[in-house]
Amino acid sequence: MAIRENKLRLLMIVDDPDIALFASTHGVDRIMVDLETLGKQERQGHLDTVQSALQIEDVTRIRQGAPDAHLLVRINPLHEGSKDEVDAVVARGADAVMLPMFHNRDTLARFFDILADRVEALPLFETIGAVAQLPEMIGDLPLTGLHFGLNDLHLERGDAMMFEPLAQKVLDGPAKALRSADIPFGIGGIARSTEGVIPPEILLGEHVRLGSSGAILSRSFHRRARSLDELKAGMDFVAEIARLRKIYNGFLEMDTTAIAENTSRFRRAVEKVSTIRSVPT
Repeated sequence: MAIRENKLRLLMIVDDPDIALFASTHGVDRIMVDLETLGKQERQGHLDTVQSALQIEDVTRIRQGAPDAHLLVRINPLHEGSKDEVDAVVARGADAVMLPMFHNRDTLARFFDILADRVEALPLFETIGAVAQLPEMIGDLPLTGLHFGLNDLHLERGDAMMFEPLAQKVLDGPAKALRSADIPFGIGGIARSTEGVIPPEILLGEHVRLGSSGAILSRSFHRRARSLDELKAGMDFVAEIARLRKIYNGFLEMDTTAIAENTSRFRRAVEKVSTIRSVPT
């Protein structure tokens, strides 16, 4: 018996218009332009994570290259220039705006006020405070969807690896509240089938258990391709997308016992990696 009917919605961070057009017409649901720079180097400079070098003009460049794509723009954390930044990305064609690195309800409320329902808001819950306060925000703020970020969340918690918040059930309560309110959400990123520190064959079971319907394609998924030719040469993009959805759909068809068994596998895998990374060198 399926746990729930759902669809895996995939996001992909892009900086090339040709890749944006190709991805948006071959299985990617949201094309993401990442403008976040404030504080990111200080937080994640030691990690192999996306460090954006894009400018506001790149929103126009990607929009013109993929005019029919659903365009999500991640802006900087709330600061004195946030209104101008939001105004600019909306004017340049964003369909949704993602606010990162907020810690409380009041900061997110100010973001909603600035956005003023002009386009979709997709907040990135990636701090201890934001995740803890999420159940209280439901019904109080106009949340229609969100994404959980694991990189900064695990760093703030002092975890050895980014999937520890999932393994330690940090998202269980917030996910339950979101399911009850019928608010869609996604969690973190995902690699290709059979790849990644925790491969999709295990990780996507946790998405299904929690009710997540979204994931960001990691840089390892597309091997950091800088052009469409490089992307096509390095992978069968359509086939790899199909594999992820097949894995996700397979978990949807599992009963609760099978999902629980996968959760045990997931936690053992996370514990193994965390133990290795915690050993002093």
